[in-house]
Amino acid sequence: MKHSAFSRLSIAFALLFSLWGSAAHANEYDDVNALLRQGKSNEALAKADTYIAGKPRDPQMRFLRGVILTEQNKQAEAIIAFTQLTQDFPELSEPYNNLAALYASQSKFDQARAALEQAIKLNPNYATAHENLGDVYARLAAQEYVRAQQFASTNPSVAPKLALIRQIFTSKTEAEAAALPAAPVVIRKPVGRASK
Repeated sequence: MKHSAFSRLSIAFALLFSLWGSAAHANEYDDVNALLRQGKSNEALAKADTYIAGKPRDPQMRFLRGVILTEQNKQAEAIIAFTQLTQDFPELSEPYNNLAALYASQSKFDQARAALEQAIKLNPNYATAHENLGDVYARLAAQEYVRAQQFASTNPSVAPKLALIRQIFTSKTEAEAAALPAAPVVIRKPVGRASK
């Protein structure tokens, strides 16, 4: 299932060219990003792959490749791309955030939580990761409230708590809110850039 947060990802994409690479590299990033914004994700991926073939240790283009795969709804490949980034560049927090967004979209909330906790450990001021972790905790809470209702359906304190969590997510579609907690969490702000 493709979520609106992922569709906004390419629009919000901004690379930190001043940290890595020359103007020539910046043009490569710009070209790939422009193709992605134009909806030409296959071309963007091909251009990114060509670039990475010559510079396999470039974290920015590899991160951008993960974003492209996410946009293409190739979750398994995107997870591999972001996981490899976390292994090769364990100091970067952004790949952990995007990895968490992918896990959460698959309702793998414990894995999402672990990835976000690592992102925050690396960058304690990472507001997006804190917000996303709050969303994951809310979904985990909703799951537990549903379980509580199953085991003690007469407990009057559970239903209001579940209703409050549903209200948190009412800005999403009504169908998502009604399906809570079965619907995967929409991590609002996966990032579209890697920074050091």
